Amino acid sequence: MTYETYFKDRLDRLKDEGNYRVFTDLARHRGAFPAATRHSGAARHDVTVWCSNDYLGMGQHPDVLSAIHSALDRCGAGAGGTRNISGTTHDHVLLEAELADLHGKESALLFTSGYVSNWAALGTLASEIPGCIVFSDALNHASMIEGIRHSRAQKVIWKHNDLADLEAKLAAAPANAPKLIAFESVYSMDGDIAPIREICDLADRYGALTYLDEVHAVGLYGPRGGGIAEREGLMHRLTVIEGTLGKAFGVMGGYIAASANLCDFVRSFASGFIFTTALPPAIAAGAAASVRHLKSSTVERDLHKQRVAQVRARLDAVGIPHLKNDSHIIPVIVGDPVKCKYISDLLLDRFGLYIQPINYPTVPKGTERLRITPSPVHSQADIECLILALQELWGQCELARKPVAAQ
Repeated sequence: MTYETYFKDRLDRLKDEGNYRVFTDLARHRGAFPAATRHSGAARHDVTVWCSNDYLGMGQHPDVLSAIHSALDRCGAGAGGTRNISGTTHDHVLLEAELADLHGKESALLFTSGYVSNWAALGTLASEIPGCIVFSDALNHASMIEGIRHSRAQKVIWKHNDLADLEAKLAAAPANAPKLIAFESVYSMDGDIAPIREICDLADRYGALTYLDEVHAVGLYGPRGGGIAEREGLMHRLTVIEGTLGKAFGVMGGYIAASANLCDFVRSFASGFIFTTALPPAIAAGAAASVRHLKSSTVERDLHKQRVAQVRARLDAVGIPHLKNDSHIIPVIVGDPVKCKYISDLLLDRFGLYIQPINYPTVPKGTERLRITPSPVHSQADIECLILALQELWGQCELARKPVAAQ
């Protein structure tokens, strides 16, 4: 095999299909997000970011930045090792306490990312519980899929958010087999929300553990930002709640919150926890400040809801179809990878608006989209610029009458 030729051919095929990903070189403006500077060779261009997962702009919040600066001055840059070997700092301990309190659990365990927390926790639980059968929602995130696959446990995939299918599959499994139901609260591509209460009812009926990924909900929903489960008063019914610090909390890291024994079990057996360097203490301090702030402040969440509603209303007014859902995620379906990238490129080059195209394999072919995420730090003027630009490009691409793909 000529390896370089093979690599190039595969990349060329991605480009021809419109599925090749291009990273946009951005420098966020401190205190002025969603404003950023795009670096393109020697050129510099101002852009407005419309696809960030920093949903509330907390990555720019003064409390967060102050906590990071303070911890950096106190502790220096790195943690100094894995959590087992000199890497557990007081800032990690304080953050885990904040997260346990946020979700009403006895304990929490911090990981370097949301991907790692899913991969390590699910992989460990499913592999170490003898005979465990994992019931995984068909649209679960890649990190959950990889964790389950890594465990080599028996896996049963149930139709997305389909309670009848889940129950049929639970009923078909041996009654005495350990079971774990893994699902998300807010699904990041379509923005739909799981029927958490009913899934918990099925878990109780069939003796299953529940593992809920709340990464796209923590900080955003519930009176203290505990997620959809907090909003619905269901946190106590879930065995494990997994979340991230890299989205609405605006920093970096992932975690699980559960019983003290379960967290200690994962801590003791998960290679993805044991053998990786701990997050820098400054990052942990910044994340703790963000969690604390959003436990008591509803300003950001309230304004966020307003901005999402305003963008949806303006899209409806100009006839640009988008998937209807009850979350903050606005998927504008293009349905063609080449056109999706073309629109994204023109939004950036002509209008200074950054919305990364979402193509296969992140979403199924034929459902390519622009995934818009309004935030409290987008202004009314930002919204009007976005709508006018989309309206112009939508007409150019002859998509105005294209139906939205069914959820």
